[in-house]
Amino acid sequence: MENVLVERSGEFATVTMNRPRRRNALSFDHMLELIAAFTELGGSDVRGIVLAGNGPVFSAGHDFADVAGKDHGEVRQLLATCTELMTLIQQVPQPVLARVHGLATAAGCQLVATVDLAVASEDAGFAAPGGKGGWFCHTPMVAIARNVGRKRAAELALTGDTIDARTALDWGLVNRVVPAEQLDEAVQDLLERATRGSAESKGIGKQALYAQIDLDQPKAYAYAVEVMAATSQLPDAQEGIQAFLDKRQPEWR
Repeated sequence: MENVLVERSGEFATVTMNRPRRRNALSFDHMLELIAAFTELGGSDVRGIVLAGNGPVFSAGHDFADVAGKDHGEVRQLLATCTELMTLIQQVPQPVLARVHGLATAAGCQLVATVDLAVASEDAGFAAPGGKGGWFCHTPMVAIARNVGRKRAAELALTGDTIDARTALDWGLVNRVVPAEQLDEAVQDLLERATRGSAESKGIGKQALYAQIDLDQPKAYAYAVEVMAATSQLPDAQEGIQAFLDKRQPEWR
């Protein structure tokens, strides 16, 4: 791959956006490579995935070189491909954790809002800058608004201003903020905690979480009851319950 690096270390894999000269902007080819990487890892035996970026920033969002001069259909295809990537990240069974440094703007901020977990360095900043330009951040706000709530989403979208990492933490856009020199350690710590237990159970749980989270409460409970009842029959569920009763460590499949 030209724009993406995939490295595996033990049970974990890291997908690194590798367009530092373009500030990891999400060109059409870059997104296709990310889709290919997450598709392959999603079907593998890795237990967790880190999404990172090489260079001075995490991601500057869409690559305007792919947008300038393009017609409606071509831009629509670009945005549909981005939506496919964002949806895939939430569909793969493994927890996906963003390692965020520098800026995460527009579709780069959308990536942070889309992943399951995010750890940011204190120097990170987050923005949906279309609000102060000529092309509003419509699709990034789908993910961002589902993290931060309406009023804060509106502030980000309308002002286009950058918020710092501590504000992003307070608003619910990231899970942890640490000094830059502690970023890798904090990423590893959260990834290890998020991947312990049964991988099969966690994969179903992740997908069910996203399926029910935007339903109204009665529909969410109706869905969750069926999934939880069905997954009680999984071998790992039976093993976990029996191990608890036996006061021993479970042995996962």
